[in-house]
Amino acid sequence: MLEKHPSELIRRRRKIAGMSAVLLPMTELGEIDWSSFRGLLERTVRAGLVPAVNMDTGYVQLISESAREQVLDTTKSVVGEEFVAGAHVEDHEGDSWDRDAMAREMERIESRGGTPVVFPSYGLTALDGPDWAGAHKRLGESSDRFIGFELGPMFVPYGRIYDLEAYRALLAIPQCIGAKHSSLSRSQEWERLALRDSVRPDFRVLTGNDLAIDMVMYGSDYLLGLSAFAPEAFAKRDGFWATDDPMFFELNDLLQYLGFFAFRDPVPAYKHDAAIFLNLRKRISSSETHPQAARRPASDREVLEEISKRLEVWA
Repeated sequence: MLEKHPSELIRRRRKIAGMSAVLLPMTELGEIDWSSFRGLLERTVRAGLVPAVNMDTGYVQLISESAREQVLDTTKSVVGEEFVAGAHVEDHEGDSWDRDAMAREMERIESRGGTPVVFPSYGLTALDGPDWAGAHKRLGESSDRFIGFELGPMFVPYGRIYDLEAYRALLAIPQCIGAKHSSLSRSQEWERLALRDSVRPDFRVLTGNDLAIDMVMYGSDYLLGLSAFAPEAFAKRDGFWATDDPMFFELNDLLQYLGFFAFRDPVPAYKHDAAIFLNLRKRISSSETHPQAARRPASDREVLEEISKRLEVWA
């Protein structure tokens, strides 16, 4: 139970740390559009956000190992070493957690200078709370710096959100510098913020709540899929908050409108909306999504076009 009213958690004039998932664009033939991907990376960095690659927004569960490697190499060549990336282990329901496989995936990222995000898997989320935290502690034996990840089942079938005691144990791992929280629940995130503030203030609670992007008002930073649509607009919004400019709310409302539309059921289809939106804004060459990914109806294009025009005033 949250002891403070959420309004007591609000932190005005705070500099927000923004990490933005980067869409992996596809050509009309369903192949990866590497040129457009490089362009999205460049835009994200110019906006002042940290690119997050090989995440759900980058189809990490659907692309091959060689493609994930090429994503990392391309990111390093464009960005340098200031990026985060999903460390993903493909497994199946009933499989045991494979610590060595995850450590290898993390090393791939670290060898290129990036920070790994421990992506959930069937084996990892089958563990109970203490063992889940213990698995992350073991990863700290071979990694100096990584980000945890709570992902709800609305995103992936093996998603799971743990209780506060498991989260407290995660905070006790010095190598874990933060954790993305994607429950789409304000109350659960507020509880994590209060616990963080009392136990480990330097730990980053990275909101993944695309339906409540104003969680940054309460002390969350972010690692969002929604910011992939318009990193420049998110950066401008963040600047308004840092300078206590009330225009923060005007821009946040428009971005949240986009979030409510794009992240409606089925939630994973937001990636198709991202492709449509970025294509409308001439950021990528095609509005195609990954051939195995969920799709949106053609009627989405009209709504996204209207939102894009409204955003042009801002970025």
